[in-house]
Amino acid sequence: MATFPKDQFDTLPEDLARQGAHRAPKKKGGGWVGFAWAALATGVLVVGGLYGLSLIDSTIRFEVPGITAGEEEVTTPSESATPEVPALTDPTTIDKARKISITVLNGTETAGLQTVAGDALKALKWPIGTRTTASLTDVEKTFVYYSNPADEDIARGLVLALGIGEIRESAAFIGAPLTIVLGDDYAATQ
Repeated sequence: MATFPKDQFDTLPEDLARQGAHRAPKKKGGGWVGFAWAALATGVLVVGGLYGLSLIDSTIRFEVPGITAGEEEVTTPSESATPEVPALTDPTTIDKARKISITVLNGTETAGLQTVAGDALKALKWPIGTRTTASLTDVEKTFVYYSNPADEDIARGLVLALGIGEIRESAAFIGAPLTIVLGDDYAATQ
């Protein structure tokens, strides 16, 4: 083994009485304090995340067993409610500036249903865009979703043209002003 010449750091002064790391003894239960802080931080993050999620998507509801929410208020439409938007039944009158494109999604297990519905609407001069299968294949009811309230008239006209379905305003289908999700009720009519 190699030997190195001694320098000033190899000898300790005589008046220096310390030796070792000089650590204080561990406190009893000190590990639990760290665990408690970690558990508290985790709880705060989970509650904050759930709260943020509930702000983003109003359809998400969390129910805690044993805690009942107040009675939900049921509202019935009154005579003075906003008037129903009339359905646009002639697709040739749609203003080109509205840039309407209709997406047809098949929410059933019936193969090709989106093509059948799309072709039927195309024959009636509706501006059909994409036709594909939906991510779910167990949709029971047909819905026509519109993202802009100004397109409600077209959505109502599509329901009349299909002969089945309901309309819903939703921003779930980004990039498509109107989206038809075909359900089992439409498949039964074919």
